Amino acid sequence: MAKKIALLIGVSEYGAGIPPLLSALNDVQAMERVLQNPNLGNFAQVERLLNPDSVAMRIGIQKLFKNAGKEDLLLFYFSGHGITNDDNHLYLATRNTAKDDFEATAVDANFIQTQSKSCYSKRQILILDACYSGAFANGWHTKSIGVDIKKQLGAEGRVVLTSSGATQTSFAQEGATLSLYTQYLVEGIETGAADTDNDGNIHVQELHTYAKSKVQAVKPNMTPDIILDKEGYNILLAYAPKNPEAEYRKLVEQYAPNGELNELAFLVLKPKRKILGITDTKAEEIETEFLEPFCRRLANLQSYKQAFAKAVEQKYPLDEHILNILKDYQQDVLGLRDEDVVSIELEITSVKEAEYQKQLQIQKQREAEALQLQQRAKELSQLRFQQEADRLQRQREAEAAEQLRLQQEAERLQRQREAEAEKNKSGYQLKTFQFETAQINKNGTGIKRITKSAEYFTQDLGNGVFLEMVHIPGGTFLMGSPESDESPISSESPQHQVTVPSFFMGKYPVTQKQWRLVAALPKVKIDLESDPSRFKGDNLPVERVSWNHTQEFCARLSLKTNQTYRLPSEAEWEYACRGGTTTPFYFGEIISTELANYDGNYTYGGGAKGEYRGKTTEVGKFPANPCGLYDMCGNVWEWCEDEWHKNYINAPADGSAWLDKNSESRLLRGGSWYNDPELCRSAFRYYYNLDFNFLNVGFRVVCSGAART
Repeated sequence: MAKKIALLIGVSEYGAGIPPLLSALNDVQAMERVLQNPNLGNFAQVERLLNPDSVAMRIGIQKLFKNAGKEDLLLFYFSGHGITNDDNHLYLATRNTAKDDFEATAVDANFIQTQSKSCYSKRQILILDACYSGAFANGWHTKSIGVDIKKQLGAEGRVVLTSSGATQTSFAQEGATLSLYTQYLVEGIETGAADTDNDGNIHVQELHTYAKSKVQAVKPNMTPDIILDKEGYNILLAYAPKNPEAEYRKLVEQYAPNGELNELAFLVLKPKRKILGITDTKAEEIETEFLEPFCRRLANLQSYKQAFAKAVEQKYPLDEHILNILKDYQQDVLGLRDEDVVSIELEITSVKEAEYQKQLQIQKQREAEALQLQQRAKELSQLRFQQEADRLQRQREAEAAEQLRLQQEAERLQRQREAEAEKNKSGYQLKTFQFETAQINKNGTGIKRITKSAEYFTQDLGNGVFLEMVHIPGGTFLMGSPESDESPISSESPQHQVTVPSFFMGKYPVTQKQWRLVAALPKVKIDLESDPSRFKGDNLPVERVSWNHTQEFCARLSLKTNQTYRLPSEAEWEYACRGGTTTPFYFGEIISTELANYDGNYTYGGGAKGEYRGKTTEVGKFPANPCGLYDMCGNVWEWCEDEWHKNYINAPADGSAWLDKNSESRLLRGGSWYNDPELCRSAFRYYYNLDFNFLNVGFRVVCSGAART
């Protein structure tokens, strides 16, 4: 009488150099469960070998094939490490197999083939859930056996199921107790899902096809294989369970071939639950189990996307070393094919690649320009060598004379500036005022108050309103941000030396009271609104004025006073703002809302958060800077005369305004009540269009005109 006999071997522990496999013994237990079940596998004899040594494994294999009869169905199952030698020949590792002696202590695949070929059984199934188990096929030879038995009895011959290709890792299941291939072999039998033709029987090819599709849904790079003696052989392995759960599962698979159950599918599935007598909880459990491999594959794709994005962010283009690591992670850990990750990599690298190509183009252009300059220099050098000695001497003498002339001209201009500065200073009735400035320590725990004095004159605007102009002595300073600043940006560099002649600057930003008086003067070019500000108050700074408005203001004021009033140049503004300091703020390394009006919800350096007033404050509310100027930091942005340039390359070094582009953008300095402290640094630069006005934009004026009578 024909019997169904099985030998199940699981090896989880190994010798030196071979990592353990936590799932191997669980694989054997699961296979034993479905094979012994009389309603499923109905195997009469199932023997287990758990962590055998090489001798015990050979004896068990020999016994399996030797004792089988002609009509018996014989199944050999192995879960553990498969090892191949340099000739790609497979060995099954045992408990006493170590990395350095595997050929002597593991079981050679040839041993299994020899036992199989000498066996009387005409129906043999070998299942290898092992790394590189596909190599078993390389030495497999067909034994001539008569065939053409009825389908329900299964075809005669041998069938080998392998969990992976000949050069692939058989992937473990993250967070699961079973290996990936075995999990879906067991699932296909236990749920009946592998019975794709619904005849109540599960043939070996049906089972392999089901398990392979599930494995590749999780890890597309893993390719389980089936090896047949002859094409068309099929062996009846188990019976499909007939129960409502199995029928419902087939419906779920039918309506979600791509791993997605949409609302339309549930229009059928929910009524079917009632017809089949399945609870919603059980139905949802079946749906979740079916969708699980698709969800895991999406998780693997997301894991690769995160790893690839992180690598690109750290360095681009990726070097060969990183690419090799990503390839191993993609294929050997996540089991993804190259085509699975192409769109991910393209999405992440598209922007980086465009930037990279742009930089390459710039670099090539620079190299070409450098080569061209080098060639021109070489030609010029050759030309010079050919010139006559007396011409060279005359040229040197001419250059020396020109240098002397330039030096004399520079000295003359310097004397002229000094004379004009002294004239300007002496032409005004200067008075002295005392003021309080402050210094704050790095952690913001202490503010030191300092009393200083400065010279100024007053300009009468009428109606008891005066414009106070502080004398700013000339000098030389470093303009821009040093590398030590917390947040330097490219527009603030390179730091460069500028010599600024003396001038007078408004002690405060222009107030609304001062604006109204000048706006009432005769028009020069454009109309001025008498009260443009959002926040109302005589001593609040005027705001919502454009650069064009400030030009009209200065023109009207100059005509009234017979003096030249204008906006400060950017260099004059920063020179006056710093007042001899080199720290980010004229108060020190940090800033506090006790010292200026800005958005105190933000901090700079070691400073603390403070008050956010949400509007302008009256001028002079806070301590002055070292020159006696108030509100140079915060309150309102202040227009400068200069056009916007993206950095200081080729900037003037004499304190004059930089006007060479006919640009529609003009400089703003100082930050405002609306901004965080970083924008209030002495070196920070910003810009708006000529006609831009906003409720945080104002200005102050400077005067450097002729003497007053």
